[in-house]
Amino acid sequence: MPATDFIVAIELGSTEITGAAGRKNADGSIQILAYASEHSSDCIKKGVIYNSDKTAQCILLIIQNLEGQLGASIKKVYIGIGGQSMRSLENRVSRQFNEETKISQALIDSLMKSNREMALGDQEILAVEPQEYKVGKDLRIDPVGISANNIEGHFLNIIARRTLKEKIRQCFKQAKRDVADYFLSPLVTANAVLTNNEKRSGCALVDLGAETTTVSIFKNNILRHLAVIPLGGNNITKDICSERMEEEDAEQMKLSFASAYTEPSEDEDDSQKEYSLDGRITIKAKTLENIVEARINEIIANVQNQIMVSHYGGGKLLAGIIITGGSANMPNMDEAFRRITKVEKIRLAKGCEIPLSGITLPKNGTCNTLVGLLAEGKDNCCRVDPRKGPQLDFIEDLKTKEEEKAQEEADKEKQEKEAAEALRIQKILEEKDRQEKERAQKRLDECNEYLAEAERFLDRKSYKSALKEIEKARQMNILEKKEEIDNLEEKVNQQKKENSWLGLFGKKIDDFMKE
Repeated sequence: MPATDFIVAIELGSTEITGAAGRKNADGSIQILAYASEHSSDCIKKGVIYNSDKTAQCILLIIQNLEGQLGASIKKVYIGIGGQSMRSLENRVSRQFNEETKISQALIDSLMKSNREMALGDQEILAVEPQEYKVGKDLRIDPVGISANNIEGHFLNIIARRTLKEKIRQCFKQAKRDVADYFLSPLVTANAVLTNNEKRSGCALVDLGAETTTVSIFKNNILRHLAVIPLGGNNITKDICSERMEEEDAEQMKLSFASAYTEPSEDEDDSQKEYSLDGRITIKAKTLENIVEARINEIIANVQNQIMVSHYGGGKLLAGIIITGGSANMPNMDEAFRRITKVEKIRLAKGCEIPLSGITLPKNGTCNTLVGLLAEGKDNCCRVDPRKGPQLDFIEDLKTKEEEKAQEEADKEKQEKEAAEALRIQKILEEKDRQEKERAQKRLDECNEYLAEAERFLDRKSYKSALKEIEKARQMNILEKKEEIDNLEEKVNQQKKENSWLGLFGKKIDDFMKE
């Protein structure tokens, strides 16, 4: 049976755009109905779209793939927003009263509105995470109903470049699909990966991606800090390329042999150890270890710095650090974090906390954001026609696609026939041209033979025969030989005249007179 009630989510990653359709169950679990992915390294960099046409094409291919699996048409999609330009920015808004005043929800809304009106230049506020409200001298999460002379709202604004959301909107417009809603990828990832205890006790969620590393700090179930570090797994690959190898081979070296941390060894044999790809490319184990660990250490040092910037370092994050994302799969990643951050409580989250059924998604940390988006979505994304139900548009779409495919095949067949006919005519013309050249060459050879024969007769002083051969050559009417024929004929006639009895007699008289 075709699906008629489902939620669709798409994540715009730097190496892959992934999409999934699922149905939420009453117990909070999600049944995955469809999954698809497309490579995106040539259209998205560090989570930001730089080629809208290719991105729109990838999105459309994913949607069509999902529709094929669902047997239904997709009207709208939930989208995750992330990328290098995203970060958190603290802001405080206060109100002073002439007398003690009871805090109302309208006042809280007014503080929120004032917060959103802050000037940000080319940045915009994507979301606001209220922190606490300082009422008098006390900090409170919910101050409504409390009386005070003043209130100060502490807000954490998640901001990014204004073009970030606009580019996504343009791509979906090209793909002719609606965006159901935009969700912040770090927040939905956290909802999918973190437990309530971890959010309450305080933790740092580190999403190690291909080109970025996102750090989200939580305490008392509130997001306290967000930063996107422009470094990821691809930087390690590019570092390995410095050992004179192609990026594809460097990536394979990383996946096959790299480790985020390697225990020091005193064995001399280990220092000479080498890694090889099918005997084609080799690299010393120690060299690979140094390259990988240098970049990993840099990324972790940046993560550690963000934890300190958030003011939640120094043991305040009781639940420690939770690592997820594709690059978290590198061996000993947890140990590398332990040694640099000095935080003992490290958890690798390759899967999510939300129970899943149906189609199995990759369990390597790359689909946690996608699951989080499905969990946040509320509206049915199936395209429904009020007259005939949810399948009408899909059937009509299939019919249109079949007609378009049939027309394309007919056009292709016509083009192939026209090309074949053109090729046939070209071959005929080429053969005709070849035959003409052969005939012309044959006539030229025959003409040359007549002239050569005329020369032989001339040498034997057989002038009459020579002139006959010359006449044969002339009758062939070869333009480029006309001058040569005329010259030879003149030569024959000149010698014929000189060697006739009259010519010889005249010569003797001339010689006698000279004496």
